[in-house]
Amino acid sequence: MTEPFDTVQPRYGAGSLADVLPSALAVLGVPGAVDPLGLVGQLDGVRRIAVLLVDGLGWYQIPVAAPYAPTLADLAARHGRPLTSGFPSTTPTSLVTLGTGTAPGAHGVLGFRVNVPGTDRVLTHIDWPGDRLGDPDPLRWQPVATQLELAKAAGVAVTVVSRPEYAGSGLTVAANRGGTYRGAADPTALATEMLAALTAGTGPTLVSGYHPDLDTQGHLSGVDSLPWRAAAADVDALLARLVAGLPADAALLVTADHGQLNVPLDHRFDLDADPRLRAGVRVVAGEPRVRYLHVEPGATDDVVAAWSAVLGEAAWVATRAEAVAAGWFGPVPESHLARVGDVVVACQGSYAVLATRTDNPVEARLVAYHGSSTATEMTIPLLVVRGS
Repeated sequence: MTEPFDTVQPRYGAGSLADVLPSALAVLGVPGAVDPLGLVGQLDGVRRIAVLLVDGLGWYQIPVAAPYAPTLADLAARHGRPLTSGFPSTTPTSLVTLGTGTAPGAHGVLGFRVNVPGTDRVLTHIDWPGDRLGDPDPLRWQPVATQLELAKAAGVAVTVVSRPEYAGSGLTVAANRGGTYRGAADPTALATEMLAALTAGTGPTLVSGYHPDLDTQGHLSGVDSLPWRAAAADVDALLARLVAGLPADAALLVTADHGQLNVPLDHRFDLDADPRLRAGVRVVAGEPRVRYLHVEPGATDDVVAAWSAVLGEAAWVATRAEAVAAGWFGPVPESHLARVGDVVVACQGSYAVLATRTDNPVEARLVAYHGSSTATEMTIPLLVVRGS
């Protein structure tokens, strides 16, 4: 078995988050849809599919959650298998990877924060109203048609169920355009709205749901903390409601955007407190587990050398060209290349690189993080449950 801190490469096209919706569309008979996960035979006769993404529910978190989430543990044991997320293993990238059915290089949402090319501006994808002056247009920034759009064009009834405050955001438009939006403020409402949309008609139906609380409690209090355990119990109740309400011709697919790991205080570097890490760096993007460094002209080699010397075995430090050539993002078109830093820093083990003066101050106080390439972060579940 892969160890928690082993490096895991994304399996685009052969068992990744990007493959979930294309396979679901193939089950629903959407012309041209491919089935890399082999769901067509498994779900023969299914005409309605609900896809639930539980933020922060990595494959390695399921055994930790099992004492508080018996339904989850049972479903994982009987109906689960591991997939990989894309890279970086972070929420905005993963939501758009799921929604488009493509690797991050293609859709262009290449991190939690990315530099807007040609400027010193950093776009935080979860703080993207979609119409704020200076922010990119979501339809231009993420040009790939979503799987929801493709399904709708083929006559599938498509619904997105998520928090009311996310409706119309840049990230929602980038990831989930094409579906009718239903707001759900808590897990009970999420189950109710997903099942209502799933049973509303008689034709092919696709419902996409999102639940954020497990990730939030992991960040704030740590994986396996008391608040995290309570959030895991809420996930369990949500799954139980959804499974109990599935029609006979329906299936529930449960997946996640990434896993999560606790970062000890003595495993944290601060780039804003170390002049060696700031030298030659013009713009810092990314997040604590994977940093994008946009450097001054001619400074790439010096920045790589300095960060490698300071971080040592705590991180993989590479140039943009090296990271792209290694396949972490899938193929990256020229129009998206500059969104990746000139230098990419992917933390290994349980290390992180904070930016205490330039990032949101809350981030330095978090307990758990994600974003990098360890098995704990990159390995996510796929649970496939048929209605009875």
